[in-house]
Amino acid sequence: MTIPFKPILLFFLTTHLFFITTSAQSCASYTFSQNKLFSSCNSLPQLGASIHWTYSPSAASVSIAYRASLPSNGWVAWGINPNGTLMKGAQVLVAFQASNGTFVAYTTQLSTYTPSMAPEKLTFDVSGVSAEQANGVATIFATVTLPRNGTKVNQVWQAGPVSNNGPAQHPLVAANTNSHSSLDFLTGESVSSGGNSRLRRKNTHGVLNAVSWGILMPIGAIIARYVKVFPSADPAWFYLHVACQCSGYIVGVAGWGTGLKLGSESAGITYDSHRNIGITLFSLATLQVFALLLRPNKDHKYRFYWKIYHHVIGYTIIVLSIVNIFKGFDILDPEKKWKRAYIGVIIALGVVALLLEAITWPIVIKRRRSGEDKSHRGVNSYGA
Repeated sequence: MTIPFKPILLFFLTTHLFFITTSAQSCASYTFSQNKLFSSCNSLPQLGASIHWTYSPSAASVSIAYRASLPSNGWVAWGINPNGTLMKGAQVLVAFQASNGTFVAYTTQLSTYTPSMAPEKLTFDVSGVSAEQANGVATIFATVTLPRNGTKVNQVWQAGPVSNNGPAQHPLVAANTNSHSSLDFLTGESVSSGGNSRLRRKNTHGVLNAVSWGILMPIGAIIARYVKVFPSADPAWFYLHVACQCSGYIVGVAGWGTGLKLGSESAGITYDSHRNIGITLFSLATLQVFALLLRPNKDHKYRFYWKIYHHVIGYTIIVLSIVNIFKGFDILDPEKKWKRAYIGVIIALGVVALLLEAITWPIVIKRRRSGEDKSHRGVNSYGA
């Protein structure tokens, strides 16, 4: 049977044009006060924002309107970074509701990662700066003379809370840290400035750490605590325990390394508690690896103290790992299903541990009463 090629091609072209038109209409359908019109627009990928503009080649300037969802008691901002792609060095327009009830807008420079956000003149001309808000949406208007008369710029946009009648530190979740892209005012082309690759690295960092510290380490501890009670599992339990912990450590070091890389690429953005717990975890886990090499013989007089050290450090690692993974979820802010999935895994491991606790304690008590076991968890040559 011959398939008519031209109708199929026409169908796909029509469908493609339909989606392009629909995407354009998502921002082109906005109407502005005082019948202001703009020839082009782009819906921005973060913070519910869009940029509208009319480019004037003769004046090398653009009339812009930046629209964004306004946080409750918050501020919004849009700007251009003439010499970079991220926040530092950006020159921006800021708008928020002042304590006297007026919705103010002004320009400022972000010369450091902790800017004052006080009004400041920009290095390029900006005129007609004003702002308005309605129905939870803020709009900033201005006419910007493009730096170096070029049409392609690195744009940044942001939103955050107001404190002491001025803009305060914005959140450090993915939506805020990925709010930057390049934009060509002539062609309308907009490209994320490495945001997707950074997001992939963040996801990789999260997955590696969740699997290693958050899953393999607890499984290894469960094996060491419960499986060794059964004589038939000796010495298999020991090798399984070591395999889980060593695999968790290796994968965890890879996740720790990606975290260091992300930190080096995000100067000025610091998650202090997440970072400090991560460093502590790496240090304690490395200590545990050396503990395996320094483990005294079963009958050595220091074996008792080594076991206390080994167990305390091991359980500390597990607790800190789970805490830090949830801090990572708060930072990365993924779809809720991933956080729920990890909660499900932790609950499942907890249920398994409780069941094994109920099963193994009677065995241990019986052995201790009969004098078969002088230790807490069974006699074998590999007791951890």
